[in-house]
Amino acid sequence: MELVLLALVALLGLAIGSFLNVVIWRVPQGQSVVYPPSACPGCGHAIRPIDNVPVVSWLALRGRCRDCGAPISVRYPLVEAGTAILFVLTAVVVGLTWALPAFLYLAAIAVCLALIDIDTHRLPNAIVLPSYGVATALLALASVNPGGEPAWDALLRAALGCVALYVVYFLLWFAYPKGMGFGDVKLAGVLGLYLGWCGWGALAVGGFAAFLLSGIYAVALLVGRRADRKTGIPFGPWMLLGAAVGITWGEQVWDAYLRLML
Repeated sequence: MELVLLALVALLGLAIGSFLNVVIWRVPQGQSVVYPPSACPGCGHAIRPIDNVPVVSWLALRGRCRDCGAPISVRYPLVEAGTAILFVLTAVVVGLTWALPAFLYLAAIAVCLALIDIDTHRLPNAIVLPSYGVATALLALASVNPGGEPAWDALLRAALGCVALYVVYFLLWFAYPKGMGFGDVKLAGVLGLYLGWCGWGALAVGGFAAFLLSGIYAVALLVGRRADRKTGIPFGPWMLLGAAVGITWGEQVWDAYLRLML
């Protein structure tokens, strides 16, 4: 039964991934994600339903528009397949619990925000700001835990984590505005909700991991002469990756750190 549920999560990920492609393309341009229907940018012909099946349609069309033969970026099936894989990994880590919808939502916006930040060096308010309300509602559902023991302490911790990580990023931005965009500050509050809900260790490790991983990446670019000290590096993807580390291994890493120090 668990394998069947994971398969359903994967199918959901494929469907969501298809929609995320629309979000990634349209939101930075200020366009609606629901209207008009998707169309080929080359010939303007509306995408047929049969050509809109995640991954399969791209393979069947050999990466080209059915009407004009214009190439279709390989990013589209990669986003769809990647979202499906990320959804399955999220389900494995979180478990088939009431917390799963909250973390699947985080996985979905992580795909959008990471790619948009890489493309435009922006984290759009249209995605980040509504996530405060959605994440709070879904984590509240997980804390109520229908049919089980409520976890109100986790919900309180989530609120405190939100404030704590937001304040840390705000102070960093205030101290050196050129080193960080305010979009990073707003995203920090959302990630603080999730990390705080998981535990104080997750919050500490997830917050630190973003800076550690981005630092390693920056050093690698400098050593490889792919960038200099003035090169801007999108920080959003590293925040999201750091949060993933905190959610997945944060509590274990924090416990090991405390045992080592004490």
